[in-house]
Amino acid sequence: MRETIKRLEATRAFRLKQEIPRLTMAERTNLLEGYHPDFRTEGVCQVRIGPNKGERMQKELTDLLEASGRLDPGRVDLTRVDFDVDVLVIGGGGAGVTTALLAHENGSRVLLATKLRLGDSNTIMAEGGIAAATQANDSLNLHFLDTMGGGLFQNKRDLVRALIEDAPLIVEWLKDLGAMFDTHPNGDLVVSFAGGHCRRRVHSCKDLSGLEFMRVLRDEFYNKGIEVLEFSPAIELMLDENGRCAGAVLLNLETNELLLVRAKAVVLATGGIGRLHPNKYPTTNHYGATADGLVLAYRAGAPLLHMDAIQYHPTGAAWPEQMLGQLITEALRGNGAQLVNKDGERFINELETRDVTSSAVIREVRERKKGIKTPTGMEGVWLDVALIDIRGGAGKLDRMFAGIVHRFKEYGIDVHKEPLLVFPTQHYQNGGVEIGPDGQTSIPGLYAAGEVAGGVQGRNRLGGNSLVDIFVFGRRAGKAAAEYAKRTELPTSLNLEHVRKYQQELAEAGIRQGLRSPLLLPDYTRPEIKKHTAACGA
Repeated sequence: MRETIKRLEATRAFRLKQEIPRLTMAERTNLLEGYHPDFRTEGVCQVRIGPNKGERMQKELTDLLEASGRLDPGRVDLTRVDFDVDVLVIGGGGAGVTTALLAHENGSRVLLATKLRLGDSNTIMAEGGIAAATQANDSLNLHFLDTMGGGLFQNKRDLVRALIEDAPLIVEWLKDLGAMFDTHPNGDLVVSFAGGHCRRRVHSCKDLSGLEFMRVLRDEFYNKGIEVLEFSPAIELMLDENGRCAGAVLLNLETNELLLVRAKAVVLATGGIGRLHPNKYPTTNHYGATADGLVLAYRAGAPLLHMDAIQYHPTGAAWPEQMLGQLITEALRGNGAQLVNKDGERFINELETRDVTSSAVIREVRERKKGIKTPTGMEGVWLDVALIDIRGGAGKLDRMFAGIVHRFKEYGIDVHKEPLLVFPTQHYQNGGVEIGPDGQTSIPGLYAAGEVAGGVQGRNRLGGNSLVDIFVFGRRAGKAAAEYAKRTELPTSLNLEHVRKYQQELAEAGIRQGLRSPLLLPDYTRPEIKKHTAACGA
């Protein structure tokens, strides 16, 4: 590894002046089809039951959609209701807390239930920042076109329009809540590039943006006195006699008791799929990202969208081993860091979209054999981070990327001098439960916001567009759910008939795989331990 660092240092002067043009559309297509994991046929399969029957989805998700539920509908006493509320929010990350705040602000009695602790989510781990067209040289139309192009024009246009039109307002809302954005000495907001954006429009709080946003959101949530149930994931939705969503069955993870919440409206904000490890990639996602909301909504009859499209972030940590798969923010590339192979050569414009850049890294390592191998056999390419101080002046790395500097220093790596070894890591599910502009699903009374929802990002999300997504659609879903609750009576009857019918459909299709879903928590038991346990049990 040391020899390749010397080659990297030897080409720095040349690379500082080197311009690599963006790829043509044909070149992008060829690169994606040749190397992106979404195009591996063994990674997807047809789902055999439910609203999307016959469509191809990620194999790991399909297995959960075709699994049995955790409940026997005939053994749940639906007359024993533990909570009656106007709006039930399921999920405690940025989208869930935002939804709860807006529903509360619009007059609803709100209960937020979350699988882990309030704030445990991908939001709190987000580094780069939030995209919004706030600068004089930018426009809503440019942000719209960039987002549509990044999503391969598969995005729902009405959702993208809502996203980019609300985005500048979200920056102001977060500032009003107390978020400490990066600013220039004159007080103007610092904005950076991210891949696929034609303007600098990513607003950051160093490289700890999500942590800062969750700080102010949680303060606001607690100040409003909104009720919360932690360690209580939803394991099934409940419907009423008219097919409207009428609440959820929760599982208390500490006591193993069931809790029934009757609600006029329910908002899913359960996040993504990363801990299923699509195509066996490492992930940047938090421990609870196990596709729970997708399973619940699908079983209740809500269609999913683009669930064969997964985002692999180009710069996951490949070394040290303890950090494998962890996010290394795109903002580093947006501020001048370069991707370099073992010969000290650049091989892609670093501001290509994430899907294209990841494909280029995979090609460099697996086909061109120009990756750098670690002592444990992992391969990756260098991210020359020291260029940021060379371009922007000493101190810029410390000022804008304090988190990266600190995390790698813990392992003896000084990013002011040494490059970081990176390889793509699973980062985001591009699709989800299909929604409309106010987060409404096809099931009356059921809304979705954040990563669990689909249609906003098309088949590939641009950097900076997920944080704005959770706030835009969290606010919209919270307000819409509260308004729906005002014109709706509390359900007089609850049922789990959709679960019973789903089980019948599984049986008729001859599907008996032994899994139960939602998964709730990932299973990292090594195969040899499982085999040993099974043998002992036998």
